[in-house]
Amino acid sequence: GRRVLIVGLTGGIGAGKSLVARYFSDMGAKVLDADTLARHAIERGSAGFEEVIAAFGDLILKDGDIDRRILAEKIFSDSKLKSILEGIVHPRVREGFQAAAVALIGSEILIYEIPLLAETGASDKFDFVITVESERALREERLHERGMNSAEIASRISAQASAEERKNISNYVILNNGSADDLLRQVEYLWEIVLPPLQRANP
Repeated sequence: GRRVLIVGLTGGIGAGKSLVARYFSDMGAKVLDADTLARHAIERGSAGFEEVIAAFGDLILKDGDIDRRILAEKIFSDSKLKSILEGIVHPRVREGFQAAAVALIGSEILIYEIPLLAETGASDKFDFVITVESERALREERLHERGMNSAEIASRISAQASAEERKNISNYVILNNGSADDLLRQVEYLWEIVLPPLQRANP
């Protein structure tokens, strides 16, 4: 019979992953974003929030909420702190992902937007992996528009896997070097032609 299909969606920062995710959502896919799950894991009032404060102190708070920028700075240079934070966030993200997957009805497709898929070695969790790639100059332009400066952009890009590494773990590469319309057509092709047979393939 038909079955749930779990698709990992990754790509370099500024390549257009989020737009691809939005297009999939418009077409009827269930879309889940790892970053959103990570934010929920430590929002005010949650057990994760309490654990982060216990581990990092309330200097990371701003107006009663965790300031993710301060938190990011703290863990960037300290691998021990990074491990502590991941120990709090990752299990909750996994739970959120599993809950969403379990809630799917037989013939649905779940698109899981996960920025660091190549880096975390989690590609075997997925039935199909898509990466969104784009020329570096275009990515830089988009990130400038988001208010990042050149130094931030360079460090974010170099902290990620290379396009080659992402392609190596992917079943399909979307190239986003043209118009939004070109991008939409590629997503439609995946949604209508590439993914449906995969849903039927597995028992």
